[in-house]
Amino acid sequence: MNRYPPIAEHGMVGDLQTAALVSSGGTIDWWCTPRFDSPSIFGSLLDSDRGGYCRLTADLAEGSGATVRQLYLSDTAVLVNRFLAPGGVGEVADFMAPIEGGVATDRHRMVRVARVVRGSLTFTFDCRPAFDYARAPHTITRSDDHSALFHGPGTDLHLQSTGHITLTTEGDGLTARFTLEAGEVAAFVLTSSASGGAVPPQPSLDAVAEELEACRTFWHTWLRSSTYRGRWRDMVNRSAITLKLLTYAPTGAPIAAATMGLPEQIGGERNWDYRYTWVRDASLSVRALIDLGFEDEAHAFRRWLRDRIEAGATASGDPLQIMYRVDGEPHLTEETLDHLEGYMGSSPVRAGNAAADQLQLDIYGEAADALLVAGDIGAIRGWKAISDVLDWLADNWDRPDEGIWETRGGRQDFTYSRLMTWVAFDRGVHLATDHSRPADVPRWTRARDAVFRQIVERGWNEERQAFVQHYDTNVLDASLLLMPRVGFLSPKDPAWLTTLDAMDQELVSDSLVYRYDPEASPDGLRGSEGTFNLCSFLYVEALAQSGRLHQARYAFDKMLTYANHVGLFAEEIGPSGEQLGNFPQAFTHLALVAAAMALDEQLDKAETRPQSSPGHLRPPSRGGGAGA
Repeated sequence: MNRYPPIAEHGMVGDLQTAALVSSGGTIDWWCTPRFDSPSIFGSLLDSDRGGYCRLTADLAEGSGATVRQLYLSDTAVLVNRFLAPGGVGEVADFMAPIEGGVATDRHRMVRVARVVRGSLTFTFDCRPAFDYARAPHTITRSDDHSALFHGPGTDLHLQSTGHITLTTEGDGLTARFTLEAGEVAAFVLTSSASGGAVPPQPSLDAVAEELEACRTFWHTWLRSSTYRGRWRDMVNRSAITLKLLTYAPTGAPIAAATMGLPEQIGGERNWDYRYTWVRDASLSVRALIDLGFEDEAHAFRRWLRDRIEAGATASGDPLQIMYRVDGEPHLTEETLDHLEGYMGSSPVRAGNAAADQLQLDIYGEAADALLVAGDIGAIRGWKAISDVLDWLADNWDRPDEGIWETRGGRQDFTYSRLMTWVAFDRGVHLATDHSRPADVPRWTRARDAVFRQIVERGWNEERQAFVQHYDTNVLDASLLLMPRVGFLSPKDPAWLTTLDAMDQELVSDSLVYRYDPEASPDGLRGSEGTFNLCSFLYVEALAQSGRLHQARYAFDKMLTYANHVGLFAEEIGPSGEQLGNFPQAFTHLALVAAAMALDEQLDKAETRPQSSPGHLRPPSRGGGAGA
């Protein structure tokens, strides 16, 4: 068995407050509880020997011709591993019942159900938690043959099996081996809680079946709110479910990814903790959520965002900081977990994120845009806080910053940061005017126009005929693919079309897009990285808006082939098509949704045009952006 399965060989289950990864071999190798950003109790994804895991798999003899398939039950977050062997066909269903009501709890329940549908199969169960990122020991308390308590520092993990499955203590874990015939079912329930919590009732197969059906019903009911009726419904639905799973329901705050420490390059040091809420990522999700019909989720995040603006207190001392914990806590102290070897030896493993106190001025534009999309500025106190933030920005927009990519190579005058400060002032002017709110609109207008002139004069490189990463370089940057979307210029503007052509030549490889060239623009880190899935989908959207529909659709269809077997994307794609970085990444799935909707819109318009006007078609580019 591989010590580390490929990153893509996983599905995700969750209950809207925490999430777990399950490998296609049946191993839970990542689960943090009681919240997304809590220490792990299963973490073998970051250290196969020490990290802890829970494995439930069929015994398949090597060379027997047996195969394993992983899938989601359609339009749900119920994950199924199917084992197809000459002697029988069986499956393991993994799920967590969504916690409704939006109340934070320290009690979380994961259910694993094994069944055989034909012949017979023998299964092996092995549960070995490792509390506090595998730093803390635990004890095991047994009450009978079918239950046990793992007791760690501040956290208990109850393990229970259905009556005919006997659990055996082996070292610091529990195991079971059992055979099921066609029609037989066995279940295991893992319940985490604060130390000393009540012992959960012993599960019955009938109760587990009811819980599974309720979980399926929840997801089917939720997804019926979607208004998407476009060409890529399966992928858009899977992305919507993934975004929902990555949102902390008690506050409405979406996290960037379920994991930490998964590398952008195997063996490299670009390994970050993504289990927090980035103002940028979450703000850009609002429009997509509203367009999909999920207005409750969009409103919940806006409430969280307004609370952050009103609270003001940040670790950096600025009005907003780039990321927070899901409860709004601004302190994300970064520590290195030297006792963990990292995924496939990729170290260091970091928990927390030191980039939280970076200056990234673009977040003010994304936040303002999220508020404008909804036309909801909250109470009078909330408007005063928003107004105060824009007054602060009027004094500070012209500062160098670390930029959207959180480089650790020093501050620059990043064009994207300036672009989004333009958005902040533009949206602020509209909000104040549309809602008749008191504000220094003339000052914001002057600042907006000054930013515009500066970008045009200094962010444009005459030699490249393109907008560039920052004012002292000729390097291109894929973040600027958002320029037409935010309304800075028309997607048909000649300056934009030549920028898009330049990106196509330099940043695009077989429809995959690099965010920038780190060799030409050092970011303070060693090693290389793959192409960014977010940027690849932004590229599709930009192509579609620019009328290059043939190229856009071809690039989009190719991008979808890089999804894993259950439709999930990590942050990056490596040189051999492998998924790299934290997984699954919310921003990528958000960008997929936006690209699909933009492409649908433009294709629908093209189909209504007279057939004698085929100007919307454009052959694949010379740079290979639409195909190799």
